[in-house]
Amino acid sequence: MKLVTRSLVPNGPGSVKVLPQIDDDLWDAYNLIAVGDTVEAVTVRKIGGRDTERVKMTLEIAVQSVEYDNEGSLLRVRGKNQTKNEYVQIGQYHTLEMEPKRPFVLRKEVWDWPALDRIQQSCDETAASADLAVLLMQEGLAHLFLVGRSVTATTARVEVPIPRKHGCAMAAYDTALKDFFDRVLDAFLNHVDFGLVQCVVIASPGFTKDQFRDYMLLQATRRSDMRAVTENKACIVLARVPSGYPPSLKDVLGEKSVMAQIKDTKAAQDVPAMQEFYTMITKDSDRACYGPKHVEFANERLAIKTLLLTDTWFRSPDVAARRKYVDLAESVKKLGGTVRVFSSMNVSGHQLKQITGIAAVLRFPIPDLDDIEM
Repeated sequence: MKLVTRSLVPNGPGSVKVLPQIDDDLWDAYNLIAVGDTVEAVTVRKIGGRDTERVKMTLEIAVQSVEYDNEGSLLRVRGKNQTKNEYVQIGQYHTLEMEPKRPFVLRKEVWDWPALDRIQQSCDETAASADLAVLLMQEGLAHLFLVGRSVTATTARVEVPIPRKHGCAMAAYDTALKDFFDRVLDAFLNHVDFGLVQCVVIASPGFTKDQFRDYMLLQATRRSDMRAVTENKACIVLARVPSGYPPSLKDVLGEKSVMAQIKDTKAAQDVPAMQEFYTMITKDSDRACYGPKHVEFANERLAIKTLLLTDTWFRSPDVAARRKYVDLAESVKKLGGTVRVFSSMNVSGHQLKQITGIAAVLRFPIPDLDDIEM
């Protein structure tokens, strides 16, 4: 996301003008815009009865709801118009549809820590896009993911029936497998840009991953449009997973040999924190906790070393509830602890969401935590 202008006071009022550039930026905007903010943007509205006309205009609305459409790469912001306009009255409802390459101005009464942190991260040009590609495969099925700082996007699914490999069906098997590999290769070339992607992980049970990698590198020696694959073959990593279905993505990011290769990608940066939490739960359960009540209790005892929470806690339409978790995070930071905010649209964030979306690794054991109801 590009920061065009900024005029704000930390923990006070102000505004920013930003330009979303990629799909990840819309997720950041979704986490920035809260109920009670105002958003100004160019929009289109149908005017007239029978002979409707689509009129382009600039409106500023007081936000009442925000909806993120991951499939359509679209952000819908609904609220009441705040600007005088010949077509839309003040107080009349309107929905802004926001897409990449369309700037907007966001005004807040209070720019708190999560909002400032989100602006800083999303407008960091070095963290602008997905830099890890993961291809999950099994015979006849493949899923291609682009994994960024905030969003894991499924960019392609390929499915081809593969006959059994025996007897007279051998020729049909070879033909079907080649067709499958060709389709996967087409999807790969359409979606993976080695100018952005630092690492590609091809993962499967068995030897499908090895077969496809060899097939792709062979094709690269024969095709002039695949030069980037040849030049970046050192960036291609193989991994073993249970299946070619999306849940195996977490196995890829949890594999130590893969982590050594993808350690510099943005997706890998959240993984060690989750691994530390799960290790502590297994080895010393009194030094790890999850759930709002347990984490708040641990914080009251100044015990939190690392606070893990998903960004959903900062999207609450209830200002008091949002403030509660802002204060919790700030309290942990003031005591020298670390706060990790996970995107709920990414693999590690999804794992955390499954255990309430908030957890902590503690400095010292608190045995009586189990006595508190979740």
